[in-house]
Amino acid sequence: MKLNTVTNRYIFREIIPLFIISLLLFTLIFLMAKILDITDLIVNHRVNVFSVLLMLIYCIPSFLIFVIPMSIMMGVLFAFLRLSNDNEIIALKAGGFSIYRLLPPVFVFCFIGFLMTGFMCLYGSPWGRLAFKALLFETAKSNINIGLKERTFNDSFKGVMLYVNEIEEKDKTLTDVFIEDRRTAGMVSTVVAPKGEFLCDPERLAFQLKLYNGVINQVSRDKKTIHSVKFDTYDFYLDLTQVLSSRKDGRKSRKEMSLAELRQSLHEATKEDTKDYLTLMEYHKKFSIPFACFVLGLVAVPLGIQSKSAKRSFGMVLGLFFFLIYYAFLSAGWVLGEAGICPAAFGMWVPNLVIGVIAAYLMFMTANERPVKIVVICLRIFQWFRSIWKRG
Repeated sequence: MKLNTVTNRYIFREIIPLFIISLLLFTLIFLMAKILDITDLIVNHRVNVFSVLLMLIYCIPSFLIFVIPMSIMMGVLFAFLRLSNDNEIIALKAGGFSIYRLLPPVFVFCFIGFLMTGFMCLYGSPWGRLAFKALLFETAKSNINIGLKERTFNDSFKGVMLYVNEIEEKDKTLTDVFIEDRRTAGMVSTVVAPKGEFLCDPERLAFQLKLYNGVINQVSRDKKTIHSVKFDTYDFYLDLTQVLSSRKDGRKSRKEMSLAELRQSLHEATKEDTKDYLTLMEYHKKFSIPFACFVLGLVAVPLGIQSKSAKRSFGMVLGLFFFLIYYAFLSAGWVLGEAGICPAAFGMWVPNLVIGVIAAYLMFMTANERPVKIVVICLRIFQWFRSIWKRG
């Protein structure tokens, strides 16, 4: 049957608006989780609204990796739920259409979602994460009080307690600086200086604190000795990347790497390296999540037809439940793969396998006019998950 038939075009047009609404709704929900952080940046740290909006834009690609497959599922589910409630599915069956003949527009729509999600996984998310980190660092340079506050003991830096009496807004110079450094095992160092200034190191994503005319006191708890040193200038590096939730050395994380960089990392890693598992899982994840558009879209077809008498609110709950099943298997596969209990590829692809089997079963039952108790299946899956959770 050709894809340009009236029926296929009708089903395809039915899915599009529902997909767009779901996409906007779920994106908004994901962004709502950032509201507290955004409010803190604007109110407490005086970050301008334009920078905050850019941060939100850079976060969106990472959200869309999961939002697009979820929206594909909801769009297909609501479309077939509406067709079932209006008895249009029965009319199509009476006209000689089988359930399988209604799948071509769904396949086309899932393929579009596959391309969109694949683009976000391969290019959008790495770009967004890198741009977000760069913007956050630039914001910290122009608003140094994001990582440092006046007349407050700041312990945001690992192993370092920092106190600054005053920060000049114009040149960012510091007055009356006190530092307690516990980063060296068995050694406590205190640095006191009347004046200091920040120097940025973009390559390392770090700040260098240059102090003038101060004193360093070093106390060795193991040797029980005390050393005092006066200095004219002293360079003290602050690991602001921890405050900015970035890596210490400024290198790319696995989620920030492109496909070629992941391959290079896998090529350089040794078999005994535990990071190899994580990199390999991240590599397979870039392909398995886009493929979820197909399995989630296909499982939505029988769910919509079988739930003929259900309301749309129930359809949303049903769709979210099956997406949570997918995400639960994905999270479990990540944990097991990270621990080396199961192969990395298996851990990332098993959610598609499980949802695909469920979709095939429901499709077969629906095509053969066999009723399926969706609620009973959901309860059994929930009980199965709960039993596994209790054993763990």
